Amino acid sequence: MHNFASILDYHLAQRPDAAVVAQEEHRLTVRQLHDRVNQLAAGLADLGIRRGDVVGLLLYNRPEFLELVYAASRIGAVLLPLNYRLSEEEWQYILGHAQAKAIITEPEFVPAVERSAGCLTDLEHRILVEGTPTGPWSDYEELLARHPGGRVEPVDVGPEDLQRLMYTSGTTSRPKGVRITYGNLQAKNLAHIVHFGLTAADTTLVCGPLYHVGGLDMPALATLYAGGAVVLQRKFDALGALRAIQEHRVTNVWLAPAMVNAVLEVPARETYDTTSVRFVLGGGEKTPEPVLRRIMNAFPNAWFADAYGLTETVSGDTFLDRAHALSKLGSVGRPVPHTRVRIVDDEGKEVPAGELGEITLRGPKVFAGYWRDDKATAAALKDGWFHTGDIGHVDEDGFLFIDDRKKDMIVSGGENIATPEVERVLYEHPAVLEAAVVGLTHPRWGEVPRAFVVLRPGASAGAEELREFCRARLAKFKVPTRFDFVDELPRTPSGKVLKRTLRDIPVEGRS
Repeated sequence: MHNFASILDYHLAQRPDAAVVAQEEHRLTVRQLHDRVNQLAAGLADLGIRRGDVVGLLLYNRPEFLELVYAASRIGAVLLPLNYRLSEEEWQYILGHAQAKAIITEPEFVPAVERSAGCLTDLEHRILVEGTPTGPWSDYEELLARHPGGRVEPVDVGPEDLQRLMYTSGTTSRPKGVRITYGNLQAKNLAHIVHFGLTAADTTLVCGPLYHVGGLDMPALATLYAGGAVVLQRKFDALGALRAIQEHRVTNVWLAPAMVNAVLEVPARETYDTTSVRFVLGGGEKTPEPVLRRIMNAFPNAWFADAYGLTETVSGDTFLDRAHALSKLGSVGRPVPHTRVRIVDDEGKEVPAGELGEITLRGPKVFAGYWRDDKATAAALKDGWFHTGDIGHVDEDGFLFIDDRKKDMIVSGGENIATPEVERVLYEHPAVLEAAVVGLTHPRWGEVPRAFVVLRPGASAGAEELREFCRARLAKFKVPTRFDFVDELPRTPSGKVLKRTLRDIPVEGRS
């Protein structure tokens, strides 16, 4: 039985009264969650939602999101988490492309769904969580109330059956629907349980959005699979995260780069008890050494498991383990069980240790392909290997280092410049909070580095000061020729800097 929802039946028999989901004053035990999931599954089935039907979720983090994960799986429906930060036009495109049959959302998003509904020929059902539904909308709680004490047996699914669609964050022109199977999810859960030793004693704080693999899978679903609990933040709040860690004795948390910075900048951060945390998951981009050391200081009993992963692999493909947290600082670690990493050149041939190339992945976590996009699938999956488009290298011990995105590599006068190398130096300057480097077109050199910098509150530094700082630490051709000071860096929900957006910013005045 590969159905993820069946694990809830197991935990019901083992520990029915254990706490499993918490959000502010809202609490659910395993028994309560099991009851609500079964009632919801029966209610969805009443609406005619069947195996293979796509169900869209446009929700902030809340217990109902997790109820829907289990309920949809229980009847074999396909989950479609939607990024609530997208525009109305983007929601409409994704719902249409995914051929969603139903959408569950909150009052805030009802007007946008209403405006799009007429263009969505496959959309038959609209379900409202909270608020007062009108017209074609169904009430979420009423759907559950129709089946008090209901019981729905989990559909028998195989490892190749589709568990969810997750659309990429749009670093390309149109988001692509990633087909995640039950086999992918099971392999990911077991890999994370083995790597982190997750048990029923663990509690995961989810402060990243559940529509993203960081919030849902790093490692929330694995924690639930192991019998542990999750604490939800509706939206990320750095101070609230520290309070939740202290109150619930949280043992692990995933933090995107911008979230890490926010937590580290909380006033009087040291007054909050974070000693229960045994690991912090990172990733999204290469974490600079100064930031890593500050994280270790903020969570004294934890190791920072810098990670590498993608939506296409349900995330979390490599982690830096505790034993090498210092000796391999800057690495994203070695692969989790049953996952292989290979670095290849432009012809697809494996390169020796230490040489840069494209990162490719293989294993049961790797997705089944893109939804309704054979061309993109063929380009990404070659000879059983997923070609990520990321540039990296492995050292002689098999540790992976992320050097750049293929398209973000700067070629200046024939020399390759890995932008994270320049960013790492900028992060070492005491006035710099965040930095991102992109290529700037140059008539002689082809490209030169351009740096976008966010300064720490109250700090000051000029372009020439930062340029001199870099000159002392980098080859001359790697030193940014231009510095732009900004209030914040544009990022995807996973925390990756949108360098495409930065590259499109016109040059104005002098830096």
